[in-house]
Amino acid sequence: LQSGWHKSAVLEDIVQQNWKPWILALTFSEYMGRLLNLLKYQLFFSLNQEQRSKFLTADTYRAQLQVDDNTTLPFLFKVKDANTLEIYNAEEVITVDEIEYKNDSVFIQMPVFESYIKAKIQDQTLTGQYITEGKDRSVPFTAAPSKTRFETIAKPNTTITGNWETTFSPNTDNSYKAKGIFTQNGNTVTGTFRTETGDYRYLDGVINGDQMQLSTFDGSHAFLFTATVTDSTLNGTFYSGNHWKEPFTAKRNDNFTLANANTLTYLKDGYETLAFTFPDENGNLISLTDDRFKNKVVVVQIMGTWCPNCLDESNYYAQYYNNNKDKAIEFVALAFEYAKTEETAFKNIKRLKDRVGISYPILLAQTGTTSKSKANEKLPMLNHVLSYPTSIFIDKTGKVRKIHTGFNGPATGEKFTEFKTEFTAFVDGLLEK
Repeated sequence: LQSGWHKSAVLEDIVQQNWKPWILALTFSEYMGRLLNLLKYQLFFSLNQEQRSKFLTADTYRAQLQVDDNTTLPFLFKVKDANTLEIYNAEEVITVDEIEYKNDSVFIQMPVFESYIKAKIQDQTLTGQYITEGKDRSVPFTAAPSKTRFETIAKPNTTITGNWETTFSPNTDNSYKAKGIFTQNGNTVTGTFRTETGDYRYLDGVINGDQMQLSTFDGSHAFLFTATVTDSTLNGTFYSGNHWKEPFTAKRNDNFTLANANTLTYLKDGYETLAFTFPDENGNLISLTDDRFKNKVVVVQIMGTWCPNCLDESNYYAQYYNNNKDKAIEFVALAFEYAKTEETAFKNIKRLKDRVGISYPILLAQTGTTSKSKANEKLPMLNHVLSYPTSIFIDKTGKVRKIHTGFNGPATGEKFTEFKTEFTAFVDGLLEK
């Protein structure tokens, strides 16, 4: 401060008026982090216009990922300042606050997930790649100022509000069912697809004439759905980044239901409980036989730091656990990571715990692959691991009482509310025994 930084209008208020309560309210690392950000702002405003053009400029941008030669996946983000932006998907707002500038490029690190965007900035236009190093994947990325996700060019021929019985990869060995849940207001459509193993999160898009376009980008997954629409059918294509696409069909059916998530995964004959021993971030081997779990209800979460549905579930579990630590309940997560080394995997686990506020242990069950068959090998008492996430509910005597496959996140609306009600009631019942 003595070197002259205090002359900044931003810092002056802290130095002259509010510095004591501001510092006392923070840990040392938080204080240093915020001070560093303030110094970045001071440096930014001291630059000339040409130098500033190498930084993100406050505005709303339309980003595009090139998923194939003729198809792009759009999403919107708003730059709040040179070090913060927000990604929008329908009602979802994702804050991104890890942004670095190196040489002539900006690096935008996605929150929680290890993927990032590397791009060059020229005249408010970004050109680069969306990169997931652990999976050795990259997708061409561009962005420019715009407030429009999809263009509205024609009045919709019909409305798709309601529920749709959906089949992905129809008439193949890889076929699976889903439930489309949509709300339409004029040209605008929001909603999601629920499957037996999770949901496709917040989808945001339009219908022009008989053409539907929906997309989402959450930092880990980039999804695009296009379809030709009638009043009773959808026929389209689902793109996941630039590495996967498949056809889907759907028919309007308000009575369609998916299989019960509590019946898909179960213990094999001869087993009553779960058993495992995996390390935590300190190298300690943790088992369900440890004193921490004795005479307590235990929720075992099979998950991965790369999994958006797992993130939704972890947000809920972390909040529940932190609000109910006075009860005889414990949570423990088993992470199956595609990171190639334990060091990287634990780094990703720590990142998730810090960002979400998870205070229960996350153990490393597997590195180098997220194959469900490998998960089966680690937990041979289960008939299969069908989904990340999967939750196993264990009573105070150590017996498995329920296994819930997948997770209905906040994008599913009423189904998410229903899950929370069911979860609380079931756990309360186990706690009373």
